[in-house]
Amino acid sequence: MASSQEDGKLERFLQWLQVNGVELRGCKIKYSDSDKGFGIFAANDVSDGVLLVVPLDLAITPMRVLQDPLFGPECRAMFEEGDVDDRFLMVLYLTVERLRKNSSWKPYLDMLPTTFGNPLWFTDDELLELKGTTLYRATELQKKSLRSLYDDKLKALVDKLLTLDGDSERDVCFEDFLWANSVFWARALNIPLPYSYVFPQVEEKKNCSASNDKSSDDSTNTVNGMDGKGCQVDGFDIQVNGVTSVSKQKDTVWVEGLVPGIDFCNHGLKPAATWEVDGTGSITRVPFTMYLLSAGQPLETDEEISISYGNKGNEELLHLYGFVLDGNPDDYLMVHYPVQALQSVSFSDSKAQLLEAQAEMRCLLPRSLLDHGFFPVGISTNEGSDKDQLNHVCSYSWSGQRKMPSYLNKLVFPESFLTTLRTVAMKEDELFQVSSLLEELVTSGGGRQPSDSEVRAAIWEACGDSGALQMLVDLLTMRMVDLHDGSGTEDSDTNLLKNARFTESPNLHTGNENDLSEEINGLQPPQSMSRNKWSSIVYRRGQKQLTRLFLNEAEHALQLALDEGN
Repeated sequence: MASSQEDGKLERFLQWLQVNGVELRGCKIKYSDSDKGFGIFAANDVSDGVLLVVPLDLAITPMRVLQDPLFGPECRAMFEEGDVDDRFLMVLYLTVERLRKNSSWKPYLDMLPTTFGNPLWFTDDELLELKGTTLYRATELQKKSLRSLYDDKLKALVDKLLTLDGDSERDVCFEDFLWANSVFWARALNIPLPYSYVFPQVEEKKNCSASNDKSSDDSTNTVNGMDGKGCQVDGFDIQVNGVTSVSKQKDTVWVEGLVPGIDFCNHGLKPAATWEVDGTGSITRVPFTMYLLSAGQPLETDEEISISYGNKGNEELLHLYGFVLDGNPDDYLMVHYPVQALQSVSFSDSKAQLLEAQAEMRCLLPRSLLDHGFFPVGISTNEGSDKDQLNHVCSYSWSGQRKMPSYLNKLVFPESFLTTLRTVAMKEDELFQVSSLLEELVTSGGGRQPSDSEVRAAIWEACGDSGALQMLVDLLTMRMVDLHDGSGTEDSDTNLLKNARFTESPNLHTGNENDLSEEINGLQPPQSMSRNKWSSIVYRRGQKQLTRLFLNEAEHALQLALDEGN
């Protein structure tokens, strides 16, 4: 239940929204709980499904910062000199506005959480719960980087801008910067702004010229080449009356920004709504707005309206938003290639040339890959994927002499990932064979450079699978050792979660988190833990589970590859 203080904040915020043209048509904003903070809930039925309408003029974007009457000139000078980028401008602006006594954004900023659940806000003990995970090291590096950025650059800029205002509540501190950084990463949307909104003067001139040319009347029916649902237009040229209009990239300017009201939607695996941009007013009857649109299913009164933050694993959810989903179907394991393996051989430069044309030096292995493996853990929803994979490699052997692996349709690891591992693990004689095959192809093709698929085929012809799979087994084994050394086994994490009881948690604005509902098994006393610790255990247990499952797949595939001479 919200306190009287929270109720007062909400009342001032709702008045502020109304004054600034926001329309709550089929929803209301209210306090959810101490973990999620405020959220958006269904109120009354709306026939068109439009639940909330927010003018784009209310969004906090880099353009808004540069146009600010007080800080704009100073920020523009820094921006034009290349001293700051878009994201830094946003974080700088949020930091300054938080400290201004009379900020016009105060009713909105007061509604935002004061602390967050991402690892940057963890205590030292809570951060140790992540030891052995990718996120542990990443958080240490990020903290160091942000501290340097604050000390070397941001603090002086904030002090300078606050001097222009002359009415700050207090001096800036590192936590203000940390707060602004977390607000931006947790709440900013990638907004497809209509070109005519960003550059109205240019659009007016274009429309003026078009009005003198009657042959162009038909092509201007769809403003900016958009259909009123800006964020759903595909990234291709748009056909308008049989004529290709300007491309989406020219018609739409993608800008990261905060949209007060919309950004109170929490995350759900089954979202009840989505947000869109209406550049013409054809949907909302108000041009240049962002609106919240019901996904179609009936909404019960007071039902929370969630949106999707995207198909994100717990590593990304915890890092950016400060929450995790127990049993997250979109969870993934990140595997980094052993670049150090290249530095220990005399022919590493030749390998590096092959690797340049391949993927970045890491790979995400989503949980969904396991549905098609030797030991499936779920029900596949991607019909025909096995057939697609088979067609992709049915002409794989360069000479036709290397036999097609019997395990091909059960191999869960992406082909680009395996090709890179083959390259890293490649022996000197195999590298020579690959070079010879590709030179032969270039000569016979009149100098034509080999395609990516031909390079992959040559590498597989020379190397087979066993070297790459052995390297993968070694990588996953080392990952498992690091996880166990850092925080124990998967079973120990499961027991901790079963016996967990939360202590007082800070007021977080996160997404829809699964409540801990397992019963105590009676063998161990309940263990008090913070929400941050619980999130860390859920995340690291998922990493251990995925490492174990992918390791099983890799070991089995390796044995088959060795048996078949691949």
